[in-house]
Amino acid sequence: MIYKAFQDLKLSALGMGCMRLPVVDGKDDQVDQAAVEEMVAYAMSNGVNYYDTAWGYHSGNSELAIGKTLAAYPRESFYLADKFPGYDLSNMDKVADIFEAQLKKCQVEYFDFYLFHNVCEMNIDAYLDPKYGILDYLLEQKKNGRIRHLGFSCHGAMPVLKRFLEAYGEHMEFCQLQLNYVDWTFQGCKEKVELLEEYHIPVWVMEPLRGGRLAKLTEGEGDALKKLRPRETIPAWAFRFLQTIPGVVVTLSGMSDLEQTRANLETFSTEAPLSDGEWEALLALGRSMTGPAALACTACRYCVSHCPKGLDIPDLLALYNEHRFTGGGFIAPMALSAIPKDKQPSACIGCRSCEAVCPQQLKISEAMADFTARLK
Repeated sequence: MIYKAFQDLKLSALGMGCMRLPVVDGKDDQVDQAAVEEMVAYAMSNGVNYYDTAWGYHSGNSELAIGKTLAAYPRESFYLADKFPGYDLSNMDKVADIFEAQLKKCQVEYFDFYLFHNVCEMNIDAYLDPKYGILDYLLEQKKNGRIRHLGFSCHGAMPVLKRFLEAYGEHMEFCQLQLNYVDWTFQGCKEKVELLEEYHIPVWVMEPLRGGRLAKLTEGEGDALKKLRPRETIPAWAFRFLQTIPGVVVTLSGMSDLEQTRANLETFSTEAPLSDGEWEALLALGRSMTGPAALACTACRYCVSHCPKGLDIPDLLALYNEHRFTGGGFIAPMALSAIPKDKQPSACIGCRSCEAVCPQQLKISEAMADFTARLK
């Protein structure tokens, strides 16, 4: 395992993200506890010491699962990160209650790392509003030793990031960004990393494989990469990209099974940053993958719990992207034929509840309406 220095700590360069844990019968809110324990045992024995969970992951069950799992290990053998769920504005006046509940769910007396979750356009005003006292409360917990290191995650555009840093930057010790070779230019991540460097804030990475998309390139997309490094796996390219960026300390991967865990640990057993030519080739591939037809959904599934119709929005958006890319075709209609009518895009009522919690600020209701129209 590669380790990175952070203040007086040695953190595993690969962290285990707990947003996509193995589940039972495909049900996102039913975590497979035995499988999680098996994955963590393998990760721990191979040097992973950083684990990242959150209030909303797996409908609140991620914290329970990882807390129960890590309780079997000495507290000093791992670093645990959790987050205040400001992606849901109804939580803003509940910081104390939520924090106390999180400690209990995770079975710990303190968090090694704690974050403002998903700073973005929809919540920046509330996060910075002193009436909620969020920063003051978290700084008090840090003073009391119940938070060791305070940071934030950000899905917002540059103006949001700048505004947050101008207000709270002096208190932030790290920033978690959606960062990969697609979003380096597509979501302006290059400029975000440079801004964080100005504040001397190191980078934690989320969505290194962009919801799994960068682990499953098409044959044409992967051909050029195979010629450059014949023995490198496709997912490893995304991690090597991140190993090339000096400010990156921890890369979080939402591993869903033991096979993924083993593969990622194999990659992080060595550090093999890209050459200039490989870097440019990967960025060119990323640019070719982000045409105007693609909606940048990462399948975080925040939207699902807020949909009054119970639509599986990430899956529908994936089909929508495919249908737009191909200009029609049979794949999307065939897949939709197996879905009940009341769970299809046409069932969307346009209430925009999903959009209120979408980290990517996607216009989901408009996409569902367009999808419905295209299928007629």
